[in-house]
Amino acid sequence: MNVLVETPEELLARARADRLRPGYHFVAPAGWLNDPNGVAQRNGIHHLFYQYNPYGAEHRRIHWGHATSTDLVHWTDRPIALRPDDAGPDQDGCWSGVLVDDGARPVLVYSGNRDGRQSACLAYGDAGMDTWVKEPGNPVIAAPPTGSDVTEFRDHCVWRENGAWRQLISGGLRGLGGCVFLYESDDLISWRELGTLAVGSANDFPPNHPLWTGTTWECGDFFRFTRDGTTAPPDGRSGDPHVLLFSAWHEGRTMHPIAAVGRYRGDRFEIERYQRLDLGGRHAYAPQTYIDGTGRRVLWAWMQEGRSDQEQRAAGWSGAMALPRRLWLDVGGVVRQEPVAEVTMLRAEPLSFVEEGAVVRAAGTQAELELRAELPAGASVHVELFASPDGSERTVLELRARSGGDVDVVLDRSRSSRNDGCDLTPLAGVVTNSTGVIQVRAFLDRSSVEVFIDGIALTARVYPADADATGIRFEPRDGAVVHSVAGWTLHGAEEQERRTQPMQNSMTER
Repeated sequence: MNVLVETPEELLARARADRLRPGYHFVAPAGWLNDPNGVAQRNGIHHLFYQYNPYGAEHRRIHWGHATSTDLVHWTDRPIALRPDDAGPDQDGCWSGVLVDDGARPVLVYSGNRDGRQSACLAYGDAGMDTWVKEPGNPVIAAPPTGSDVTEFRDHCVWRENGAWRQLISGGLRGLGGCVFLYESDDLISWRELGTLAVGSANDFPPNHPLWTGTTWECGDFFRFTRDGTTAPPDGRSGDPHVLLFSAWHEGRTMHPIAAVGRYRGDRFEIERYQRLDLGGRHAYAPQTYIDGTGRRVLWAWMQEGRSDQEQRAAGWSGAMALPRRLWLDVGGVVRQEPVAEVTMLRAEPLSFVEEGAVVRAAGTQAELELRAELPAGASVHVELFASPDGSERTVLELRARSGGDVDVVLDRSRSSRNDGCDLTPLAGVVTNSTGVIQVRAFLDRSSVEVFIDGIALTARVYPADADATGIRFEPRDGAVVHSVAGWTLHGAEEQERRTQPMQNSMTER
């Protein structure tokens, strides 16, 4: 039987032709993209590694893609960093991990996947980080801690503390909940077990609860905020508040990212409170952070798809990165975020707004919006996005003030698309507010919505079938007062010429 094998050029052409492919968010050249990995800034250059299948829009035999930028907006493809080996602990995929500096030597710490089991592996890079050589003794951690009955065991967070390396590996303890295992090493190769840094409880809430922490924690990321408001690697002697980010997972289902805030003492992290990191659930999954050259804590996350596997394969691409975001911890211990300031360089011409009484209209599908509104108790602002002329398709953002000042946020996707197989689940949450005035920024990019309300994010995917579904509409209700509305069309940021295996180095495909 003849089997049709798609060429890289055909895959690239289909990806480029899809009108729902984001224009200014980072996407892989074509094929599959998931978790951000190895995010860092070295010598003024930002590095974004990511989970990548260059052969098709499906999660299979994952590689590590790599791109660099000087401004966090415009990205240049680099050679694929990691590829699965035919025989070895990563023969079925090079899964998520981090980049660290061992002196002047860059090192990738990642999960090798083989026969459904993951283990910790290393790879060493050259000065330009275009060529990587795997540690001959991989895996450096071959199995979960002795005597642990784990649900999963993968993903890494590595830092220097008190003259030694420390590492978290994410997972779960069967019958209890998600957790992160703690290790220590002098050389990144030989690791000592230190037990669990933190363990959650999957029984505290039902699985559909917004703060359910899952039976497995994926992609743990651990750091601290200092007394002067800056951020730094973990330090158990500092007394500073620490944050553990993880993504709740359950039996193959990616749920939502969580921020756990607490105190780190010795070998244990005492969690004081959990919060939703993004009200969009799985659409801002697997977050990973780093400290950039200005001292900011910069976050990346995987903007998962919300359309069927069949449609993703037909489009020739799957997955995008959410906008890079700056994180901070407010005086109440709430983790807040906003797009990095550099995204404003994407602004092109201002949107044209038309006022019809209290209603304001505009149009755009690759745009930024700003809104400042006063919301007395019971008042709301109704915002329609990606609305078709006849109203058959639209995505609706509703912001309504409670009596105490907090704001209920709902993104109604029930009419976001007429296409079958799209995720139309409503997304919702609460934003703490004591002033009665809210600041909102929203970013639209063909099939994505990212909303920031007073530093709380909601990320979603929508897939309007109607090419004319470009309408934007603001309407204050029940006593709300809109003080200002602004908006801009945003430039596209993708490179013009891309290859599925860019600038291929001497490594051969196995």
